[in-house]
Amino acid sequence: MAAVATAGWGTAWAQGARDHEPVRLALIEGLSGPMGNAGEAVFRNLVWAAERVNARGGIDLGGGQRRPLQIVRYDSKGQAQEALSALQSALDDGITLVAQGNSSAVAASLIEAINRHNARDPQRAVLLLNYAAVDPVLTNERCSYWHFRFDAHADMRMAALMSVLKDDTEVRDVYLIGQDYSFGHAVLREARRQLALQRPDVRIVGEELHPMARIKDFLPYVTKIKASGAQAVITGNWGNDLTLLVRAAREGGFDGKFYTFYGNALGAPAAIGDAGVGKVLAVADWFPNAPGEAARAFYQAFRQRFPNPADDYIHMRMQLMIEALAQAIERAARAPGAKAGELPRAHAIAQALERADVALAGQRLRMRADDHQAQQPLMVAVMDRQGAPGVPFDVEGSGYGFRVIKRIEPEAAEMPHTCRMVRP
Repeated sequence: MAAVATAGWGTAWAQGARDHEPVRLALIEGLSGPMGNAGEAVFRNLVWAAERVNARGGIDLGGGQRRPLQIVRYDSKGQAQEALSALQSALDDGITLVAQGNSSAVAASLIEAINRHNARDPQRAVLLLNYAAVDPVLTNERCSYWHFRFDAHADMRMAALMSVLKDDTEVRDVYLIGQDYSFGHAVLREARRQLALQRPDVRIVGEELHPMARIKDFLPYVTKIKASGAQAVITGNWGNDLTLLVRAAREGGFDGKFYTFYGNALGAPAAIGDAGVGKVLAVADWFPNAPGEAARAFYQAFRQRFPNPADDYIHMRMQLMIEALAQAIERAARAPGAKAGELPRAHAIAQALERADVALAGQRLRMRADDHQAQQPLMVAVMDRQGAPGVPFDVEGSGYGFRVIKRIEPEAAEMPHTCRMVRP
């Protein structure tokens, strides 16, 4: 599989260090096909994060050796088998640091393959950095020493949404809809559990799982939602599956609310338009309209780097993930026994990554060593018109943005785990 490498070296890197081998991070992601827009959004984020590292001189490996960070693309087409082939290609190219996130099913396959590979060949062990695969099982009963998750998992996200829905007295009946794979199942399962705990008065009047990335017309699903009498839909849909769902809801005349994991970008706000104002809610680790001047300046810097409105959707957790990786590599390079100027092995980087504690633009992320689940604030926001109070920025040039209505601190967002980490 051909790999395309990129990431600007930055001005600080231009002074004589280009001849050094870069530190390479393989991005294994669906960069084509129906979910390709989500993969390209990831790529932009990682490139920008790498450019920030490189602008300050790259990664310090000790002994006066600084290396640039380079993102190398491998297109999995969103399929597990293609992702496994991409992993082998990355290994063949000598890369032992891997990033993936858009699909928990793909992440699970990669984790299993990496576990097997690392047991067979510990001298070439691989680390997986996960920025978006949020099936809770990945840091619970199927946790791995070689896997680190930088996103809040689905149960954490659902709890944040429920902290808002529990006070939404307009909602008496809800409809659950999701993609028919591990993540979609996890979202619906947790929605049922948390509704029973926090809003036992709310009825679930419909529940639906649909094939992922295969439905072109969601109007039949919307017809059922309307017929159910639901005042709100709860969904973990992402990518084109979410965009087409909310577009069908607008066209079908559904005027209820959407409690979503990812309704704040990738075409969803433009698709639903005015019908979504005050009715589409999303949960995330961070929003461009997060309060504070630091957040505003950070988002403006991203827009300067990617001025095309279609290239919107900044992921703060991905920026923090790259900062954590750079921090961990530099810590491992300074550890006793490390060889100055050489990239530390994956085991040493993992030991340092377990202690990751990084911050950008007022957002802090720390890694929980017991299960490799990142801990960070979460926010719930509601869709509104750009220019409304709390909405200086819109999404993708749509004229609609998201106003933060609740911030959940890390201590409140944190959840217990069932991980029994097996360490090498």
